[in-house]
Amino acid sequence: MKVLVLHNDAAATDGTDVQDVIAQRDAVMDALMSRGAETCSAACSLDLEETLREIRQVRPDVVFNLVESLAGTDRLMSLVPLLLDALAIPYTGASSAAILATGSKVATKRRLRTLGLPTPDWCTQDDFANSHLEEADRWIIKPRWEHASIGMDDEAVVFAHDWQQLLSLLERREFTTGVTMLAERFVEGREFNLSILNGVVLPVAEILFDDYPADKPRIVGYAAKWDEESFEYRQTPRSFKFPSADVPLLDDLRELAQTCWHEFGLTGYARVDFRVDERGRPWILEINVNPCLSPDAGFAAALSEAAIEFPAAVHEIVSAAIDTTRARMFQA
Repeated sequence: MKVLVLHNDAAATDGTDVQDVIAQRDAVMDALMSRGAETCSAACSLDLEETLREIRQVRPDVVFNLVESLAGTDRLMSLVPLLLDALAIPYTGASSAAILATGSKVATKRRLRTLGLPTPDWCTQDDFANSHLEEADRWIIKPRWEHASIGMDDEAVVFAHDWQQLLSLLERREFTTGVTMLAERFVEGREFNLSILNGVVLPVAEILFDDYPADKPRIVGYAAKWDEESFEYRQTPRSFKFPSADVPLLDDLRELAQTCWHEFGLTGYARVDFRVDERGRPWILEINVNPCLSPDAGFAAALSEAAIEFPAAVHEIVSAAIDTTRARMFQA
């Protein structure tokens, strides 16, 4: 089997979050080669004609899609799956339709609300009808399209006394970061990640906030993910150990994650992020299609906890891609 690993281009001058795709590429290629696959890779840009020429030259049986952004924005990540759809070439992970449905956090939240699934209130500069605002409500201002916690630090958590103040804070944050944002009602409590492999929910992971000062927001921001020298990175370990009292909550989280998998038509692998409030109620924050596959990332950690070897998981993801394409062709 011949596999082409496609990824977005990453320069040495790019941030750690962008360069991480190279670590993913190398890990995936090593896993594929360990299973005997003929493997090569190519960087992808907005020059899709060049990508098309690369694909036609390689003539892969399947493409392992690691394209997370194009031209510096995650908003365009659906272009490569759309191209591969047009070529009828199997590709790993979420379909173009699923990526389009989940790329915008606002679109995701609207769909969750339609399905009756719990997600925190939100507002944007052009849409604040989905929330009610009480005096001194706490909100987190986060990217609307971008992933990797771009632009998220302690200053992203704000108090707002009225709509005018909240929209002003949102506008100011957009101006300072250069990123389109949304404001989401901040859920005080615990944070959980649930990774999913081919529809099977892997062991539940909780992100701990060890020794956080009382006045420091408990969020998994940019530093916690990418700055290894930061307090946030060191003090947010991942834990798979839970007391027996958490069993009902963990069951609820698994059920919600599987519902997201089915309702959003996900394939291959995914991750659903939750906050659980102080009353024990879970809230869906994001649905991450094609989450990070770096060896030190959450998906690999969940595989390890489930005693699934990384090469075996990569093989499953590739097999699912081929099966999904065959099913679509049969339905057509």
